[in-house]
Amino acid sequence: MNGERPFRFFDNREKYLLFVTTCSEKWAIGQRIGAELAILDPQPPAMRVFDAGTGDGTVMASVLRQLHGHFPTVPFLVVGKEISLEDVRLTLEKLPDRFSEHPQTVVVLTNLNYREAPWLRTSGDSGDPRVNWRELALEGHTAHAFDRQIAELRPVLADWWKVRTSPSTGNPVYVEPSVIVLYRADHRFTLDAVIPRPAAPIDGYDLVIAAQPFRARHRAERKVRLVLEPLAASLAPGGRMITIQSTGQDPGMEIIRRVWPDEDPFRTPGPVLVQELRSRLAEHFPDRDFSIDSESHSFFRYSLHVMPNEVTENIGTSTRLAAWNAAVYVAQIDDERITRAMSDGSYLDATAEVVARHGGLWFVDESFVVVRRE
Repeated sequence: MNGERPFRFFDNREKYLLFVTTCSEKWAIGQRIGAELAILDPQPPAMRVFDAGTGDGTVMASVLRQLHGHFPTVPFLVVGKEISLEDVRLTLEKLPDRFSEHPQTVVVLTNLNYREAPWLRTSGDSGDPRVNWRELALEGHTAHAFDRQIAELRPVLADWWKVRTSPSTGNPVYVEPSVIVLYRADHRFTLDAVIPRPAAPIDGYDLVIAAQPFRARHRAERKVRLVLEPLAASLAPGGRMITIQSTGQDPGMEIIRRVWPDEDPFRTPGPVLVQELRSRLAEHFPDRDFSIDSESHSFFRYSLHVMPNEVTENIGTSTRLAAWNAAVYVAQIDDERITRAMSDGSYLDATAEVVARHGGLWFVDESFVVVRRE
């Protein structure tokens, strides 16, 4: 935490974008979520998906591609929550191809918070209950045509996705609650029962994606109360919520502890979160299952992209910097401490030593699944 407000690790766009482009986490998360898709049994009128933090849209696009492979003729409703204007723009850039391949798709983007976004309406205690609502029925039949029309949303986004800083948490919160709905105009008739309307809450979701939705250092009670509880409450019968978070059980954490020996950012492993979530949902949502076994709780790893000779020979400065950035991003180290650590070159030497010893750099994520019984 700095002297002015609580630190948010994902405020730094440069670190985020460098991490996304140099590591395979987004691809690995997409594959992990893909393992759940064959189990889903959507009911008319659509397969409903909620993405609790779209980021740059890579995971959403991956899931949509895989969903098309499993359910090529089923209409999709995908609701994505994202507070970052830049991430919303990046997500929109990935959608034209999805509308082209799977015409019966409805995509909704919103800046509402976790307790509001699944239902696309404000909770009543967050200020003005009115929600900015914009439908865009895409004309044409090609990804190029869809891309041009989606690009015209940029002025609307710049106005609707303004944020202010919460004085209590330091998190950005919306200035105006906003929702944008996109679908193909030539499929509007068949999608009529799928397209959400203002003040008409969505019944529930077949799949909820909660990939890295909270700060690692927060207490389990806070993570569950503000994020996981409302998401689990939004499941439809038979629906599945997959939660993914970092573990620190990897060489990336070795780099961190070479610089900060006592660092311990990953304090709420999956079983701890499941225990807290089970307790909070037991009274009002007794039909949720919280098993942790080889199927619903798994570890998977992703890696830094490096050429093989970069770790067997002399490790270049660019690779060291990319590895260092990935390690401090995953461990959510604040900029003040990073700046102090980078005042001399020892951090690069520590990074190079770990990468050379392991023949590369990888990180381990864990996942667990919450299921609503039919």
